[in-house]
Amino acid sequence: MSQPAPAAVSHVLADPSAKAVARVYAQAYLDAAASLGVSAPLEEFASFQEEVLQPYPQFAELLTSELTTRDEKLGLIARVVQPRASELFTNYLRVLARHERLGLLPLILQEAVQEQERREGKRRVQITSPQPLSDEQLGQIRDRLKAALPYEPVLHLETDASLLGGLLIRVGDTVFDGSLRARLKSLRLRMRERYLHEIQSGRDRFSSPEGN
Repeated sequence: MSQPAPAAVSHVLADPSAKAVARVYAQAYLDAAASLGVSAPLEEFASFQEEVLQPYPQFAELLTSELTTRDEKLGLIARVVQPRASELFTNYLRVLARHERLGLLPLILQEAVQEQERREGKRRVQITSPQPLSDEQLGQIRDRLKAALPYEPVLHLETDASLLGGLLIRVGDTVFDGSLRARLKSLRLRMRERYLHEIQSGRDRFSSPEGN
């Protein structure tokens, strides 16, 4: 069976404005959940993504494809989602369907997670290490970050063997590179600058009438 929907969804997510649009819908969902007193607003959203859309790509295709009409999408939501989901989430999907935004669901969920963390006084911190960190190491890193940052850090872990040693820590747009790779690069730059300085000093001495 051909699968035009994933390509269409990828095309939508590649749109530079998609993230900004997704953020607006994410905030609207969280605001609606807060007004209803929903304590864990993203559990149902994440479950729908992980237990419905990902395991059943044909359903995801029908729900997000540009080839499926708006009325057909609303019918799918009524038959498949409504009997199993809350009124809040069902109505939210209907709004997305009417505005042709169901293809943004994965991106909306990502934005909603980050927005919810921000509202709870948290912020994600990307930790990249050359090999997986132990629980003790993670505990030490978390404690140091808590002491240094004005918010609760939410750690997201990655490994990159090219770092050789140390850590790369990203907080928003700021990167703290304490890896051996970064230190070696810094050392090479300092040696190069020193070498160029010595060459220039030699040229200046040779070009001086006194020769010193």
